[in-house]
Amino acid sequence: MKLSTKGRYGLKAMFELALNEGKGPIPLKKIGLRQNISDQYLEQLFLNLRKANLVKSVRGAHGGYLLSKAAKDITVGDILRVLEGPIAPSECVLYSDLDCDLMNTCVTKVIWEKIKKSIEDVIDSISLDDMVKDYENKMSDKTIKLILKGDEEDAN
Repeated sequence: MKLSTKGRYGLKAMFELALNEGKGPIPLKKIGLRQNISDQYLEQLFLNLRKANLVKSVRGAHGGYLLSKAAKDITVGDILRVLEGPIAPSECVLYSDLDCDLMNTCVTKVIWEKIKKSIEDVIDSISLDDMVKDYENKMSDKTIKLILKGDEEDAN
């Protein structure tokens, strides 16, 4: 299973909003520059994210987007489901009314169900706040390593 650019870029954009939580609205242009995503593509993604009530927009000269709720209350799964649709390795585990001749004897369906559940467990257990904390820890570790190497100027 492979995520499309919608899911990957949408998650990066939402991370950017979480990273700036409490600092006011962030323009799409700034998100695009920091995450290397075109403004037009972000507009498409944010239309869906806004409809799903994950972000809200602020108009005007100092406008942009904000998370619609706290970063700790938005999971990776919330974002991916909005942008990618249901997450599953096979259609047979998504639809109970799927017409399949082997439905009752299929040996692989159990595997697909376990994979689906594992993916859901992971994406539903990671919040945007968790991502921000992981990022801050990585940046802190990088700074410490640079200081230990004697590159204090590079750390700032």
